[in-house]
Amino acid sequence: MGWLSRFLTAVTFLAVGVIFSPESFGSKSDSHHSPKIFTYIKLAHLLCFSTAWGAAIWVTFIGGIIMFKNLPRHQFGNLQSKMFPAYFSMVGVCCAVSVASFGYLHPWKTSATTEKYQLGFLLSAFAFNLTNLFVFTPMTIEMMKQRHKVEREENIGGEVGWSKNVEVAKPCHALMVLSR
Repeated sequence: MGWLSRFLTAVTFLAVGVIFSPESFGSKSDSHHSPKIFTYIKLAHLLCFSTAWGAAIWVTFIGGIIMFKNLPRHQFGNLQSKMFPAYFSMVGVCCAVSVASFGYLHPWKTSATTEKYQLGFLLSAFAFNLTNLFVFTPMTIEMMKQRHKVEREENIGGEVGWSKNVEVAKPCHALMVLSR
C-alpha cells in the first residue's frame, strides 16, 4: 500500500468519526472561546493520541517482531538503536500535544473525576516515555554496543532470531558481566 492510499485511509476514518460523532468536533459551543478553536484542539488531540497509539502497536507487535525474526541480531540491535530515539521522540511530542490539548479542553477545576483520571494517565504516559527516551534508551544502547563488541571478538551474534550460541557464550566472562 503506497503512502497516498494510507493517507486516504486515515482521512476516511477521520471523516467517518466526524460524521458519527460530530459533538467531538465542535458542535458544542463555549461562550468564552471560538468553537473553531475547540475543533482544532480536539483534532490535534485525536491525531496525536492516535499517532502515538498506532506507533506503539506497530513497533511492539508488528515491526519489531518481523525485524527480530529476519535480521541478524547485531543488525537488529543497530537498527533498534537508531529507531528507538526517533520513536520515543515522536511519541513524546504526540503525548505532549495530547496532554496540553486535553488539559485545555478539560480544566482541572471543572473536570469530572474520569477526566482527571484520563489526564493523569496521559501525564503518566508522557513521563514514562520521557524516562525511556532520556534514561533507559541511552543506557541500553551503550550496553548493546559493549555486548556487540565482545560478541564480535567471540565470533557470535550473527544469527537471526534467538541466540543459538548460548553454550559458546557461557565461558566468556565479559558476556556474563554484561548479562547481569
